[in-house]
Amino acid sequence: MAAITTQNQGEIMIAGFTDSKILDSQRIEQVGKELQEVVPQAIHKKLLLNFRGVSFMSSAMITKLVMLNKGCKAQGVSLKFCEVSPNVLEVFKITKLNKLFDIQGSEEKAIASFDKKGWFG
Repeated sequence: MAAITTQNQGEIMIAGFTDSKILDSQRIEQVGKELQEVVPQAIHKKLLLNFRGVSFMSSAMITKLVMLNKGCKAQGVSLKFCEVSPNVLEVFKITKLNKLFDIQGSEEKAIASFDKKGWFG
């Protein structure tokens, strides 16, 4: 079974997770591998990771997200997260990763934020 789902909405590739708890090391490896494979498919250089339904993830999964962020930067892909649960968001805050990742509340807000250019829109 695939660990992530993908769909295109306009110029944005949206990836979502199929598991609510991402804790098992084999599953984390699969998620990480599938996420890395998605980056080159984001032909318009816009990737949105929707955390809808994800309630828990291990620190190993967070490492995969940091690696994904590095891969996106290297390939010029803009990466945003949305619909992050309070539990997962708390982990991002504790690790200060909420400063690294662009985290938006809803999918709609995240999609709209791709079009914003700097302070003056």
